[in-house]
Amino acid sequence: MKEKKKLGLVPKLIIAIILGILIGQFLPEAVCRIVVTLSGLFSTFLKFIIPLMILAYVTMGIADLTQGAGKLLLITVALAYGSTLIGGTASYIVSSTLFPSFMNASALEKIAATADASLASYISISLKPILDTLSAVALAFVLGLCLSTLRGKTIGNTLYDGMKDFSGIIDKVLHSVIIPLLPLYICGTFVDMTYSGKTFAILSILWKVFIVVILMHLIYIVLQFIVAGTVSKKNPLTLIKNQIPGYTTALGTQSSAATIPVNLECAANDGISEQIRNFVVPLCANIHMAGSMITITACATAVCLMNNLPISIGTVIPFIMTRGGAMVASPGAPGGSIMTALPFLYMVFGPEAGNPDGAICAIMVALYITQDSFGTACNVSGDNAIGVIVESIYSRFIKK
Repeated sequence: MKEKKKLGLVPKLIIAIILGILIGQFLPEAVCRIVVTLSGLFSTFLKFIIPLMILAYVTMGIADLTQGAGKLLLITVALAYGSTLIGGTASYIVSSTLFPSFMNASALEKIAATADASLASYISISLKPILDTLSAVALAFVLGLCLSTLRGKTIGNTLYDGMKDFSGIIDKVLHSVIIPLLPLYICGTFVDMTYSGKTFAILSILWKVFIVVILMHLIYIVLQFIVAGTVSKKNPLTLIKNQIPGYTTALGTQSSAATIPVNLECAANDGISEQIRNFVVPLCANIHMAGSMITITACATAVCLMNNLPISIGTVIPFIMTRGGAMVASPGAPGGSIMTALPFLYMVFGPEAGNPDGAICAIMVALYITQDSFGTACNVSGDNAIGVIVESIYSRFIKK
């Protein structure tokens, strides 16, 4: 008896968007408000859980960075962080140059005209987060850094094990509640957008954004392997060909972690030694998020332009640098990067528009998730490009 194939997150979100448009377009206001109310309740819970998610994932991400040789660790982290920063910065330059041509004045005026036409929820719940997001980030870095340096030396494993269990609990919440209910969240957003008249003006712009982002991913992958090939004196085309299984697997799983076994095989085909690939590939699956950064930056730029929010290189660079440092908070699950990015969007959107449970951030989530699989594929492809570079540096300068 064949197992039934589960519907992936992207198809579910596409269905949720279509349902949201249909409900907002054809059903009465009372029904629309019910969907918006359910979506609003979920967004309240999401706002509560985000700081806990950051605390759990960032703490464990940093605490586990001691698993490897010191020099290789520093080199790999520096390459991953540098790649992520370069990807995000290049994405902003391209997006800010191309996107304004997609967004003519009449489309932006139609969006602006619907600003005050949103539906009200029937009920709302006041659920304050235990920590604000900045406190969660600060505490996570303190705990993570101390655990990585003190564990097994001046302190035992009790706190580490406790944080690992806590991370497992948050991971369970993410997989059992947050990810499954994301379609409801997105559906409610599009019900409100359609009822207020925003949807069709926005959708006329988004498909062009989607194409540009995918092209940026592909170009960045090629550039990474050209650099890796140049450093290692290997054929970049061969490296790219070897990466195809990892790329296609990531498109299907939408998870860097789930793609690790296939990516290790790709690394072996690249000639990366077992010692290096077993260290670099799992590590980079958690800290190298260049593809996700490209998508997040492009989506944030598009959302700012659509909503007439000011955006400049001065606001984007601090955001990219902060997200690059906190990307260890991105779990190996679909949508993990954008969920952990929500607390930082105020740096681009401003305090009011950057409210994690607000409509603008919901649009950001919807826009990002539809391209998440391509961003993940770009992430894992870059992991092996970094692996090739680390192997070359190790064999030339470190290995005795």
